[in-house]
This record gives sequence, C-alpha cells and structure tokens, in this order.
Amino acid sequence: MGVVSVFSLSRTIAGLALGALVLSGCGSSLGESDTAEPGGGRSGGDVKIGLLVPLSGVYAPVGEDMKAGFELYLDQHDGKLGGHDVDLVTADEGEGPQTGVPAAQKLVTQDQVTAVAGVVNSATALGLRDFFHESKKPLLIANAGADAITGARKSDYVWRTSFSNGGVSGALGPAVAEEAKGSVYLMAADYAAGKEMVAGFRKSFEAAGGKVAGEKYTPFGKTQDFQPYLSAIRKSGADAVFAFYAGAEAVNFVKQYKQFGLADKTPLYGTGFLTEGGVLAAQGKAAAGVKTSLHYSTELKSARNKEFVDAYRQKSGKPPTAYAVQAYDAAAVLDKALAKASGDSGEDLVKALGGVGSIDSPRGAWKFDADHNPQQQFYLREVRADEGPAVNAVVRELD
Repeated sequence: MGVVSVFSLSRTIAGLALGALVLSGCGSSLGESDTAEPGGGRSGGDVKIGLLVPLSGVYAPVGEDMKAGFELYLDQHDGKLGGHDVDLVTADEGEGPQTGVPAAQKLVTQDQVTAVAGVVNSATALGLRDFFHESKKPLLIANAGADAITGARKSDYVWRTSFSNGGVSGALGPAVAEEAKGSVYLMAADYAAGKEMVAGFRKSFEAAGGKVAGEKYTPFGKTQDFQPYLSAIRKSGADAVFAFYAGAEAVNFVKQYKQFGLADKTPLYGTGFLTEGGVLAAQGKAAAGVKTSLHYSTELKSARNKEFVDAYRQKSGKPPTAYAVQAYDAAAVLDKALAKASGDSGEDLVKALGGVGSIDSPRGAWKFDADHNPQQQFYLREVRADEGPAVNAVVRELD
C-alpha cells in the first residue's frame, strides 16, 4: 500500500472512529480515590492502559513479543505504573487498519483507558492519528515506523518508542559507503515501508559518496522466488546489496541469496528486520555475515541488557527482540509520565510525557526529540553462527 493511499485510508477511518467517540463520550480511567502528591504526581487508585498488538494473523509473532515485553516491565514493577495498580486491557490489532482501528476505538470509548500503547502496522498508526488527536488520549507507538507518524502528521498526542523507517536505514548508509567501496544495489518489498527504508538509506549513502548500481522493488507479500532479481544483481556488477524485507520474505530472500552464490561475493546489508528474532532462527547459518542496522541486539554488552535478556528468557523461553524492547520501553515511559502527571486527563499525561527525560533502556539510554521520535543509538550488527544459534553480534555504534 503506497503512502498516498495509506493517508487517504487513515483520514476515512479516523473520521468514522471520531464520530463513534463523540457518540459514546470518554472519561477518566483513573480511580476516583486518586490523590495528588506533593510536586504534582499522583498516587493510589487503578489506571487502565490499553495494549493494542496483533494477536492473530501474520504479525502475531511480533505482537506476542511486544505483549511479553510490556508485561515483563509490569512484572518487574509489582504491576504498577506511576504508583498506580495497572488494569491492562489487551486488544487484537490484527493485520491492518480494518481491524486495528476499531479495536483501538473500543479501548478508548468503551474500555475507557487512560492511554494506548502498541501498534505494529503503519497504516493502522496513521489511521488512528486523528482519532487520538481529537479525543485527546495519548497513543504510544511501539513499532510502526512510517516517517509521517513523527513527521508530516505528528500530533501532541502521538509518541513513538520504536523508530522511523528513514532513521533506521539512514543510519546504515555511511557505513556501507565506507565498507563497500563501490556501487550498491537496492532492493525492497514494494510498499510504503520498503520505499521509505530505501529512501532513507539512499540519501545518507549517496551523501557519503556511495554510488547506486540499480534499484528494484518486488511485489509485497507475493514474492517467493527471488532468482530473477538475484540474477539482475549479479549482472549489475554491484559491490554490495542493501535490502529491506521482514517476516517470511526476509527468510526466503536471505536463504536464496546464499543458495544463489551471492553471499560469498557480494556483501548483504539491510535494516535489522532482515535478521531479527524468529526470522534469524529460520534463516540459521544462511544468514551468516549479513550486516544490519538496528537500535537493539541481545548481544549488547551492558549490565542493563544482560538483566533484561535473562528476565525475558525466563518469562518467555526465548531471547528478546527489538519488538519486545520497544514495548518494554513504552511501559517505562508511561511509568515516568503517570508519576509526573498533575491530573488524570489526556492533556495532563501528554504534558508529563514531554518531561520524562532519559529512559534507561536495554537498548541504551534514549529520550524523545521535539517530534516525539526516540533519539537513540543505532548499531551495526553482523550475523555470526560459529557456535550455537545465529546471533546479531554488535560490530560498532553507528554515527
């Protein structure tokens, strides 16, 4: 789905959702026993928080990681955020705005939540922008990466604890220009995220002196045989490849890249979703040597991350992903904001969100910028599979 059509869909859905909001009304979800603390914080009473993640469909594994990350933070803080006992209401985003927008609408208008966190799909996030802006309820995006969320369509009520598409790919461009020392072929799935990822990479790559050997977009969600595209890469004479794929497409692309014989001759780079979580487990040794940019790796050598990895493994039985960290941090942000808020309205909470400051995250400390996007460190990662399961080893920090 292209950017223009996503925006049109978002305005239509948001208008319908806002109409329902006006009919049903919205009130506070903080308990009436709340009392103001000296210094403006609040204590006592429950707070109802909505968690909107995909629990069904193709994005369900991402949703499961996000749910586990958010719940882990609650587990570690006695089920409280900002001194309030949390009533967590989880809703299924499904695969897109057709299911995600009504689910969010219900959280606000019927469940009367104070804030909503989550959202995987960018079309869902864009479709919710006007609804949350007009209802004056905070929405913390814990995955969706569309640039417009914290760009052209930013809102006082929409914040992001994940990444922007152009930011995560743009961080990689200078490193590839330095390492490849030649031309690079660009490839991605043909939809809005793919094009934003390529655009962000291309801008910083060319600014650093890099040359593009070719560019191709493959049918989104339909491409299983990448051989014709891999042949085009070989014929181009490119010295390296930058690719954006996720999920099953990432598994197929990386495996076929190896089988086609390109991996040993033409280095493969991409954003971290190319080798993240269950995708890397499915790729196995075929992904060895692939380099990616992302704001998190299980291999970060910090005490904070080690503590998080151990706790997450104990809770879920598997290593954490960037998706889990993003939701974990959304809970951390709400914890600080609810403690600072001078009242129980959306306006009060949004004002507090602007003052949360630095977040002590497993990814490394970060804070919101003026557009509500995280100012964070990106890392150059390399898949290594010498001993045991493949991992995204951290090579260095990216400028």
